[in-house]
Amino acid sequence: MYKIMTSNEAIDLIKDGDVICLNSFLGIENPVELHEALYKKYTKTGSPKHLTMVSSAGFGVWDENKNAEQYIKEGAVDKIICGHFGAMFSTKRLVLEDRFEAYNLPLGCISHAIRAQAGGIPGALSKVGLDIFVDPSVDGPGINNISKDTSLVKRVNVDGEEFLYYTLPKFNVALIKGTAADKKGNISFDDMFMSGDALSICQATKANGGKVIVQVDKILSNPSRPRNTIIPGCLVDAIVIEKPEPRHAAYESLTGSFDIPYTQWQDWSEMLESRTSTKNFVNIPGNIIGKRAAMELKPDDIVNIGVGIPETVTKYARENGILEKVTLTVESGGVGGFPASGKVFGAVIGANSMYDMANQFDLYNNGGLDICFMGGMEVDKYGNVNAHRGPGAFAGIGGFANITAKTKTVVFCLTFNAKGLNVDDSNDIVTIKNNGTIPKFVDKVTSISFSAKRALKNKQKVLYVTERCVFELTDKGLLLSEVYPGVEIEKDILKLLPFKVEINPLLKY
Repeated sequence: MYKIMTSNEAIDLIKDGDVICLNSFLGIENPVELHEALYKKYTKTGSPKHLTMVSSAGFGVWDENKNAEQYIKEGAVDKIICGHFGAMFSTKRLVLEDRFEAYNLPLGCISHAIRAQAGGIPGALSKVGLDIFVDPSVDGPGINNISKDTSLVKRVNVDGEEFLYYTLPKFNVALIKGTAADKKGNISFDDMFMSGDALSICQATKANGGKVIVQVDKILSNPSRPRNTIIPGCLVDAIVIEKPEPRHAAYESLTGSFDIPYTQWQDWSEMLESRTSTKNFVNIPGNIIGKRAAMELKPDDIVNIGVGIPETVTKYARENGILEKVTLTVESGGVGGFPASGKVFGAVIGANSMYDMANQFDLYNNGGLDICFMGGMEVDKYGNVNAHRGPGAFAGIGGFANITAKTKTVVFCLTFNAKGLNVDDSNDIVTIKNNGTIPKFVDKVTSISFSAKRALKNKQKVLYVTERCVFELTDKGLLLSEVYPGVEIEKDILKLLPFKVEINPLLKY
């Protein structure tokens, strides 16, 4: 039977050495008050310590002085298993200093491993991750020098087919954020932007004899409608009521509490961006890339669009009228509507559906997407892409590996080089005024996020769209298939590549 507790009382349920599973998505839906209470207790008593933290999609709030990052910095955590570290500023630095073990697994594979644990199955089989960094035959999931746990990912053979087998330590604490609890302890998520892995986390935690702690905004006087309940009260041990801080009306567009027609998506998006984004410059190379990439969209496509340069695809898809004819999706579980960006990435404006994250990755892993648009830091001569780790820095693979693993058409959107790149685009004539000092096309990528060999085996169409040209993946490597008007092929492309590429014989230059 659940009990209503203060945040301090609830945190007393956590003991030294516990494995905590968190339901969140980057900066959204974090049970911040519970993390704050844990931090205060740890700094006062030195306990709970030696914690292991598990999260599909990360649990920072874009502020290293809030949420879990406070007690991680102080040394309460021994191990983190996470899909994405992007919103965890200090944690990323500490990982590279070998302060604790840290492992990066594909977001969807963690989500499926959580669901497997909820069903009493040790782990989850997946073809996602084969031949990329997480594969033990390549590098393995450990991020730093002290991360040597080989039990998390294994390469196995089942009925003559190769898979990766993902397992997680058994978690005995669940930290969840919900909207409301009724008098039976049933938890609803009505004002939340997503439900993530909440139900599976709670089921697994209870099966493991652990404690489920849920932070909510309020207690309802009337019972929740059964279909609105995400977590049944029988799975809940502690409910902590924390009245939320007031937020701008723009955030209400993400709760699904009212209908938002296509004609209003842009208005709500702009309102949100003014509060959640620092973008205030014109990205000419990004616009060139987005305009060309958007031409790959077709009516009725089911689509995923990544962050950064790929987001410009939506601008030109709207201009050419195709945006309202496709269905956009986001990793957190949203289908339809318009994915939000910035600090509320994972939320959706006017979604048609928002289901559990594991279900979304069922769709992605099995080729349910028609097309995706992803960013990239490096591309090598084979067509492999590194999108998760740069020199002395990393963000994590997130949903990238799941999204690109079997999608019919994969479009990488990236500049030809970076740091100092200056491009002019006048009347669709592209002029490279200055090249950047950091090449994006390299002989060998630092780490493999996307395997060209696996894509060829899956018969996927793969394009690499830049601000000056387009490459296509073939069994011989990269094929230069398009050069934009104004670009000099020898000076602006071929002489800057550290490897030779095939050239489409139909290409005019």
